[in-house]
Order: sequence, then C-alpha cells, then structure tokens
Amino acid sequence: MKGALALPAGAALLLWPAALNGYPLLFSDTGAFLAQTVQGWAVWDKPFIYGPALHLFHGRVTLWGPVAAQALALSWLLRLTARVLGRPGWHLPLCALLALGSAAPWFTATLMPDWLAPALVLAMFLLGFGGAALRRAEHWGVAALAVLAVAAHLSHLPLAVALLVAVLGLRGWRAAGRCALPVALAVGLLLGSNLWAQGRLALSPYGTVFALARLVADGPAARTIMARCPGAGWHLCAWAGRLPADADDFLWSGDGPVWGKRTDGARPGGPISLAPEATAILRETLLREPGAVLLAALRNAARQLVLLRVGDTLGPENLALFVGRQLALGFPPAEQARFAAGRQARGELPAAAAPFLWPHLPLLGVGLGLTLWVAWRGAGVGRGLAVLVLLGLLANAAATGALSGPHDRYQARMAWLLLVAAPSLPRGAGEGRGGGAGGSGAAAVPTPRPSPQP
Repeated sequence: MKGALALPAGAALLLWPAALNGYPLLFSDTGAFLAQTVQGWAVWDKPFIYGPALHLFHGRVTLWGPVAAQALALSWLLRLTARVLGRPGWHLPLCALLALGSAAPWFTATLMPDWLAPALVLAMFLLGFGGAALRRAEHWGVAALAVLAVAAHLSHLPLAVALLVAVLGLRGWRAAGRCALPVALAVGLLLGSNLWAQGRLALSPYGTVFALARLVADGPAARTIMARCPGAGWHLCAWAGRLPADADDFLWSGDGPVWGKRTDGARPGGPISLAPEATAILRETLLREPGAVLLAALRNAARQLVLLRVGDTLGPENLALFVGRQLALGFPPAEQARFAAGRQARGELPAAAAPFLWPHLPLLGVGLGLTLWVAWRGAGVGRGLAVLVLLGLLANAAATGALSGPHDRYQARMAWLLLVAAPSLPRGAGEGRGGGAGGSGAAAVPTPRPSPQP
C-alpha cells in the first residue's frame, strides 16, 4: 500500500484498542490535561503543553480527534524510519507487528503524553541519521514533533539529552546540531509557558516535591527530616517518624504531608507551598547522604527497567471523577455518553484486553536479542537506531524510576521500540552495498550524506 493510504492504514492498525474499548483510552491524569483548556487551570505538576495540543484536535467536540492525530503521527514516524533503514516496504508490516504483539497501540490509543517518549526516540534517530532520505519538509515536521515530545513531559528532557549525546558520538556535530535545535526550542517553550501559566521562569516550578517524595520513600530524606526536626521549623517536621513509605501516598493522600493542613498557615498550601521547603530538604539530603541517594536511584532505575506490563493503565480508577468531570464541563452530552459507554469506563477493559497482552513479553525478549545484536554487529543507520533504542530505554528508566518511582507504564510505553530493530538487520552478503539510507542494507551509509538543515 502506497501514498496517501499507507499512513491512515498504519494509524488504524495502531488504534485498534480504542475500537475494542469503543472510545479512546484514558488515564486519571488525562483529566488534568483537559482541565488546562476546559477550565484554564495551570496544573501545578504538568507543563502547559500537552493539554493545548489535545485542544487543537478535540475542539471541545470529541476526543477521537486527538487520538487519531496521535496514531497518524506515529504511523508517519514509523514510515520514515522504515525508509531511512532502506526498508520502505516494512512500514505496514511493522505497524501490524506492533499492533498485534506490543504495547505500542495501547499507548497510542491513550490520551496521555506517554506515546511521545518513543516518538522522541524515533524523531531523534530521523534527525540524526535521516540524511538525504528525508525531504526538507519532513525534517521540519519531525523537528516540530520532537519539540512537542520533549516539552510535553518533564521526563522526556533527560531522555532527549541522552539521545543527543549519542547522536553526537555516532554522527558528529552536524547531526547533533539538527537534534539540538528542537531540544533547545522545547526548553524555551517550557520556560515561557511556565512563566505565563505559573508565574515562574523554571523548567519545573514545583518539581522538587516529586523528588522529595521519592527520597522520603527511599529513606534518605526521611532521615534528614528526623535529624533536623523540630529545630528546622519545616512543615514536614510534624510528620517526622511517620512519613509515608510510598511516594504516591506522600504525594496524593488528601490528609498526607503534601495536601494536609499546613502547620504554618502558608497559602495556597499543597505542593506550591511545600516546594521551597522541599528544595531545602533535598539539598541537605544530598549533602548528608550522597551515596545513599545514588544507590536508591540506581536501584529504582534497575527495577523500572524490567516493569513492562500494560495492565495498570486500563482500569476505570478515577476516570469518572477526573475525566468525566471535564467532559461534563466542556463537551456535548453525546461525547459524555460515548465516554460512559466505553468498556474502560464500565470496568470491563482489563478482562477484554487480557487475551491480547500475552505475546508482549515473549516478543520483547526476541526484540531485545535482535537489538543487542544489531548494536554489536551492525553498522550505519541500523546500528544507530539500535543504539538509540537501547540508550533510550536506559535513560527512560533512570528518569522515571529514579525521579518519580517505578511503575509499569513508564517502561512499557518505550519497550516496544525493541521490535523496530528488526528492519535494521543486515542482509548478510548484501551488507555494505548500496550507498545511502535507501540502499540495500543498514550498513549502507559509511559516511553521512549532505542533508537539508531542519
């Protein structure tokens, strides 16, 4: 299938979980992203990026618009990747493989910025290795998508930096410059949007609260609070010796350390008032126990690396409260009815999805073996993709596991990239023949060809 039909065909393959559900898949945080434009809320813990991007495609009419846009964007990136690897005919077979045997469609069909993490890896590969295989307009389009991907979630920025360093080492300064431009633009977008929405020129105005929750759960920050209280006069001194051992409980419990009544009457309370104190506690914890902090980070990253299941994103938990409320405030009754009729909202999706999830782990094992082999024995653009995928998985585990806490969806959203290594396998005797990214094998590009600057 060629031309205009290939992209929507690939997108349809990647959207089948939404069809199974009868509605786009959602997560409780989807409600916060909708609230950014439905109610104009500057949500404290989320960049003001993904919510407006959703609004461009839903227009307060239907959430099918943005989920279709996500699927089309990913189908396009996979098509370009197959072309750069010299396997243009692999686009639809690859989409079918991912649809049937990986978590890719489950995250593509979910209205969360998670799908943009693997999209960022593909975008950086295309910018760094695409060369003359991409048209000028395609370079610009990929760069624009990379800006959105980096800015949409704070964990994507360290991922982008790791990928940028890899491109620099593998392809040199010119290719790295093409990758650095969208990263720099995303940083500017984050700073500007936070200044406008939160009144603070910062990448993450209140992100220290998340880091504090992680280090309290791991122990070092809890020990700092015990050692310094009550003399420090911190709000958290009231919790010394009884801090939650779970980071999520610390962050979200209504009567817990973050959201409980302030002992000093600070306004508005919650994470905004806690952030300066969190910064001070983090600084002191790093000085007191640097080794313990590093060990905890490595332990959480290692655990995150092997959490790969999709199931924890499919239930109805808090959807009616957070997403249903935004639909009631900003969308027509027909859309509210479609949401309520979906399997996920009725609590039926986990059971309906279960028969389709079992191939994921076995195929990931095969994909890991292929990707490691290509990274070791491959060359050219194929090896570049394998290295970026492996590095991306490590950087993602470090950024999410160490800074937020291990959860299945954080790594499952990325692991399916291992299957994209299959088209980059060398073709035996044909390896090294055919100059350029469109040649006969992944090793066909011994030196970069001139390419348009995005």
